[in-house]
Amino acid sequence: MAGGQSWTADNIPDLSGKTVVITGANSGIGYEAALAMARKHAKVVLACRSVEKAEAAAQQIRAACGDADVEAMQLDLASLASIRSFSDSFHRSHSRLDILCNNAGVMAVPYRRTADGFELQMGTNHFGHFALTGMLLDLLMAANGARVVTVSSGAHRFGTIRFDDLNWEHGYRKWPAYGQSKLANLLFCMELDRRLKNINSRMISAACHPGWAATNLQFAGPDMDGSRLVGALFSIGNRMFAQNAAMGALPTLYAAVAPDVRGNDFIGPDGIGELRGYPTRVSRSAASCDASTAARLWDVSEQLTGVRYNFS
Repeated sequence: MAGGQSWTADNIPDLSGKTVVITGANSGIGYEAALAMARKHAKVVLACRSVEKAEAAAQQIRAACGDADVEAMQLDLASLASIRSFSDSFHRSHSRLDILCNNAGVMAVPYRRTADGFELQMGTNHFGHFALTGMLLDLLMAANGARVVTVSSGAHRFGTIRFDDLNWEHGYRKWPAYGQSKLANLLFCMELDRRLKNINSRMISAACHPGWAATNLQFAGPDMDGSRLVGALFSIGNRMFAQNAAMGALPTLYAAVAPDVRGNDFIGPDGIGELRGYPTRVSRSAASCDASTAARLWDVSEQLTGVRYNFS
């Protein structure tokens, strides 16, 4: 971004001694972010629902990098019990966490509930990451200037927070539900940043979105619906408009490591419509800047997940 030059993974500084957790890192932009940071000598933990897929991805990264320090761990963000189990295991083997990338997510899926009764998109994309970050907060605060990077989407612009029906028990619509979860991601980023600044913490909470990247994300919904037509349309769209997953990972990587990132920054592609391009600061909707909504969502999230943040 600086000096009008396009920022790429080659600009990532040496990450020796840094520990990174990336959720959903077995494929797509999560995998590409893990690969890029492993190449820069970070210890990278692939936190994935399928530990088998995570281990396969870890082996691919080791083969590509040679000396990569990569670990596969099981994490299902649709289960608070799984999140707590991951946190307990991570605490036993790590004394700090330098970078947490809240990357995993689901998009436009049929109505499903998580193990704890949350609507699947809100439960995975927001509540799961809210709980995970809270459970790892002590290790993040133990690091010197840790970062929490939350992956949102341009879809946040059509989202609203339905406090009267967060879990879509009435009139479920998959795309508005996705928009709500991505708006929640930005509100979480902003409120976490506010609370960190209140205690003069050096930790940074930033957000990003990948634009339109060709990943498996687009096909989960059609596969669950059994809709070959929608899947075919996404395939055509990916070929015509999408950038590859490595380019889609650049906003995540920039938010995670670039020296000029500030708290509550929102990083996305610099191309037309923010669909593709190199990372830059991008705008967000007015709803995603509403401090009262962010504070209310935080309180509700603590109540529903049972995870209360201890900033001491």
